[in-house]
Amino acid sequence: MNSPTILVTGASGLLGQHLVHRLSKGDRFVRALYHHHPPDAQLQQLPNIIWQQCDLLDVFQVEKMMCGIEDVYHCAAVVSFSRADRNFMLHFNVESTANLVNEALEQEIRKFVFVSSIAALGRAEQQQALITEEVEWEESNHNSRYGLSKYLAELEVWRGAGEGLNITIINPGIILGEPLSTAGDGWNKGSSKLMTVVNKQFPFYTQGINAWVDVQDVVSAMIELMQSNIVNERFILCAGNFSYKEIFSQMANLLGKKTPHIPAGKLLTNIVWRFNALKELVTGKTPTITKETAATAQRQNFYSNEKFLQLLPTFTYTPINQTLSRMALAFKSQHSSSP
Repeated sequence: MNSPTILVTGASGLLGQHLVHRLSKGDRFVRALYHHHPPDAQLQQLPNIIWQQCDLLDVFQVEKMMCGIEDVYHCAAVVSFSRADRNFMLHFNVESTANLVNEALEQEIRKFVFVSSIAALGRAEQQQALITEEVEWEESNHNSRYGLSKYLAELEVWRGAGEGLNITIINPGIILGEPLSTAGDGWNKGSSKLMTVVNKQFPFYTQGINAWVDVQDVVSAMIELMQSNIVNERFILCAGNFSYKEIFSQMANLLGKKTPHIPAGKLLTNIVWRFNALKELVTGKTPTITKETAATAQRQNFYSNEKFLQLLPTFTYTPINQTLSRMALAFKSQHSSSP
């Protein structure tokens, strides 16, 4: 087998799975990295994909994995809103990115595409009418620890750009999609968990608004940016801004479940996250709702996707209702076939 020339970090995560699945249809070999969660047999059988375990905090392992690589898709990150994970998440997301950037510079790779987040744009004390890529990070009580970790990781990528590395940064909204792996707990992690929560007929909703995007659209955007001559730019990726109530209600209807019907204001959400925090202390289980997620669910944030569409005018986003329909079909199929 020929040596891989594409590196994908975080390849066993939701976005990574969809990315390597798409890249497997090309004519180049891909080194797909995972840390704690190896892929299932179906993903391991994808053509042109070489799966390898790697700790991105280990500079020697990173050096080995980057050997012969031309293009890097850096998807790996710790995503958590639990207080117990804060320090490690901040350390991992920043240091792993720094290690990859340093080695990319050393080995003079062709291009480095970094998956950041709209959280890295920050949430100012005074809400803005429309958030664009030009927004500068501002210290605020509304920022999450995860957002801070991605902002600081972005600084490492921009440092690489300053030292001659060709980089592109994407800031996706909340990524929606079905896990491709049938092993593990894919429907209990990340945004896919929302389908599981809705399936249990969670009754509450908030008036918060956020940006949402299909995982397959993020993959398409990453590949187009990697193949383009666009460098040293960042792009918000979002199909639209929708309320949590809209998203949850559509999910519930598609699953044949009762839609959320109890409005959760600040008082109720504050009670819920405090209860979950106490539950975490007693049981050690990761809470579904935390102080940070409760605060985010109350804010109405509107993000602009104009910059990306102006530079790539042929790109079209999948309507969110189609994304949710696909997720619901996959959810029902996987759960009806499980023992």
